[in-house]
Order: sequence, then C-alpha cells, then structure tokens
Amino acid sequence: MNNILIINTHQPYESSPGVLNAALVALMDRILRDKGYEVRCTKVSDGYDAAEEAEKHVWADVIIVQGPVNWMAFPWSFKKYQDEVYNLLSGKLFDGDGRHRSDPSLHYGSGGLGGDRQYMLSLTYNAPRDAFDDEEQYLLQGKGVDDMFLPVHMCFRFMSMEPLDTFVCYDVHKNPDVENDFKRLEAHLDRLFS
Repeated sequence: MNNILIINTHQPYESSPGVLNAALVALMDRILRDKGYEVRCTKVSDGYDAAEEAEKHVWADVIIVQGPVNWMAFPWSFKKYQDEVYNLLSGKLFDGDGRHRSDPSLHYGSGGLGGDRQYMLSLTYNAPRDAFDDEEQYLLQGKGVDDMFLPVHMCFRFMSMEPLDTFVCYDVHKNPDVENDFKRLEAHLDRLFS
C-alpha cells in the first residue's frame, strides 16, 4: 500500500469556492507524503483526461474521495467523472459484472479485480453530527453517513475494493470547528496509515 490517489470532488459555486475541501486535500497530501507514500491528486473541477484518471486508479493502492455533500451526495461533476473514468476500468479493476450465463440471477457485482485495493471517503457536511444515527431526527430517520453514500460504496465494491473508515467534518457552515477537524483528520490518517 504505497500509492494513494486523492480526488477532490468539490464543484465551486460563488457561495462555496471550496477552500475547506482544498485544505483537507492539502493536509492529507502532506501527511501521507511525510509517511512515505506516493500521492497523486485530482481536482475534478479543474478538468481531467479520463484515460489518465483510469490509469491513476489502476496505479493506486488506496483511493481517497474528498468532497462536500451537496443535496445528500457528492457534486454532480463527480458522478460525471465516475461515468467517464470507471467505464475505462473494465478488464483492469473489474471483469464484467461477475454473473455467468448458466444462472444470470446470481453473483451480480462480483467481477471485481481490485481486491488488493482500498478506498476512503472524506466528507464535509452542513449537517451536525447529531443528525445521524438517531431515529428521532426528522430528515435522516436513523440513517448514518455511510448509508447516505451507499451508491459510492457500491461502485468501489463492484471493483472489489475494501472500505477504510469514512472521515467527516460536520456542521461546516453554521458551527464550524476547522482546527479540531484538521486534528481529527490527522489522527484518522495516523490510525489508518501508520
């Protein structure tokens, strides 16, 4: 586990230029390089070459997806990135969908070739921590952070990648605690990448 790809999914808007997400990527990049990892970074909103991004995925032992949660998901530009890049990973990180013609109802999604790879989600939320994992909360009704990102987790599982613990900065607009978030991120990375 020496090669790490960090993808910054932030889509800039006038009201949200992406300073926090860029700072989190920079911190991850510095910490991981200091630990001896080779790190490559992609900022989706700067544009990208899909074939080069596919090769970065093949090169990477770990993929970290950093991004804000916009309307309960990553920004639209990351979905476009996934559609364009992941389709080029056939034969590299997955070989079909894992089913066999003898019984096509079985084993859907088991054709992954990336079993020696891992991924991590790092998210910035306007929602407070208390909004999650509590059935009394109005919107999420007991759902957790990873429940909300099931489609992203399934994309990586389709390639047989294993998840690392998700990192979250909560309440970044109304009650930010950026200094503590940076300390927590450093501790998170120390635990996962010792």
